Amino acid sequence: MIKRILIDNIGWKLLSVLLAFLLWAGVASEPELATSISVPILFRNIPDDLDISAEVLERVHLEIRGPAGRLTPESLSQTAVVLNLSDAQPGERTFTIHDRDVRQLPIGVVFYRAVPSQVGLRFERLLSRDVPIQPVYSKPPPDGYSIVKYWFSPAKVRILGPEGHVRPIDHVTSDPIDLSGVVSKKELRVQVRVGDPQVRLEAAPVVKYSVELIKVSDKGRR
Repeated sequence: MIKRILIDNIGWKLLSVLLAFLLWAGVASEPELATSISVPILFRNIPDDLDISAEVLERVHLEIRGPAGRLTPESLSQTAVVLNLSDAQPGERTFTIHDRDVRQLPIGVVFYRAVPSQVGLRFERLLSRDVPIQPVYSKPPPDGYSIVKYWFSPAKVRILGPEGHVRPIDHVTSDPIDLSGVVSKKELRVQVRVGDPQVRLEAAPVVKYSVELIKVSDKGRR
């Protein structure tokens, strides 16, 4: 039985061994070089109830060594540092970059060190709340006209982010609205601004703004 296994397709097996040897010989004959590359930092397994509450380092430099033919930009295009955040808790946490955190290095290329070697993160509880929208105007109504009322639809939007950033926010604003050409009623689609880069909107950032104007001289007859 063992003999049959060894003999079956022996031509293909010998060819595979020969190709493997040629590949090894080609790699072994290449000079070994060291280089530094800038790679992105990625995060996985962040707990659902936490958020990163401060500016995050986006890239890190890796010093690597390997055969010259494996250190091309094309070969290293998918290399990244991936940090596992599954055990994160509220507060500050420092992650040291190890070789196990470096992903998609070509075969034969080894990680030497990262610069910086550590990444500091601050975690806070994730909080969401509904806040009203306040309009911002780039140009007022025409001379002689005044705003009777305005409203947004929806009247409030839900914001989401680290607790320490969300709690101080009691409203969001619209993009600047131009009323210079409005003399009666108008409906516009406007973008909502949160104002804090750590806080985001749960839904689409575009809402409907409706406004009604009258002539100032007509106020007394209403």
